[in-house]
Amino acid sequence: MNGLPVLSHQVDGRGEPLLLLNGGMMSFSAWDEFVPALAGRHRVLRCDFRGQLRSPGVPPAGFPGHAQDLLRLLDHLGVGRCHVAGTSYGAFAALHLAALAPERVASLVAMTVADRVSGEMWAEAREMVVACREALSGGSRERVYDLISAFAFSTEWAARHETEISARRGLVAHLPDAWFEGLAGLLAALEGLDVSPLAARVSCPALVLLAEEDRAMPRAGGEALARSLARGELAVVPGSGHALVVEKPRETLDILLSFLARHPLPDEAPAPESERDGGTS
Repeated sequence: MNGLPVLSHQVDGRGEPLLLLNGGMMSFSAWDEFVPALAGRHRVLRCDFRGQLRSPGVPPAGFPGHAQDLLRLLDHLGVGRCHVAGTSYGAFAALHLAALAPERVASLVAMTVADRVSGEMWAEAREMVVACREALSGGSRERVYDLISAFAFSTEWAARHETEISARRGLVAHLPDAWFEGLAGLLAALEGLDVSPLAARVSCPALVLLAEEDRAMPRAGGEALARSLARGELAVVPGSGHALVVEKPRETLDILLSFLARHPLPDEAPAPESERDGGTS
């Protein structure tokens, strides 16, 4: 498409292809707990966006660039149409993909997302961008994780996982500069983001899946997005903060599997055997 390398990715399982898209602070290994159940029914595709650790390099300036990266990956894997599920940053990318290439997206699950990034939401993201820049200049790297954990987790989950959060905080200090540079670039794409104009171009069945205790993406914005989608549905997972796939993986998986089962792909010619074996690149 434009000479850029294909996103780093992993493929597991067989069946209807399902593309899982990360949140901004994730890598595709964060989906590990989901893969065994999904791979029994789906060819599960996972990737890191440009700017995340496994796909280093400068992130695109906006989400249309991410959509082009994803189309390049699907072409590389020989995937015509697929289901797409993304969380947070990945949900914004999924919405752009479904709007810009509707013929490639059979169904969409957009988790922990809103119809736009408000000024207040951007102020929090901008604070993380500044913290990343300061970390690269010798400042505290742990502060970046402190800002992330402050909005990502529900109060109850954070209290029960205090030791785990502390351990993760310590690990952030040892991440390479590329992680902080990439995160700052990814977050910059959120400034002024408004996906509501895209809704009319999303023709596939679409589930907006929200977290009840989400402090990062206001529930009203997710509900507005679901209403604006022609085939939109809404579901809310109780008791979870923004990090839905971390806090409530079982509940999230059950909802995802149920939605996918209700919206199967039309019969298509199977992919060549060499493309169905899976693997990592």
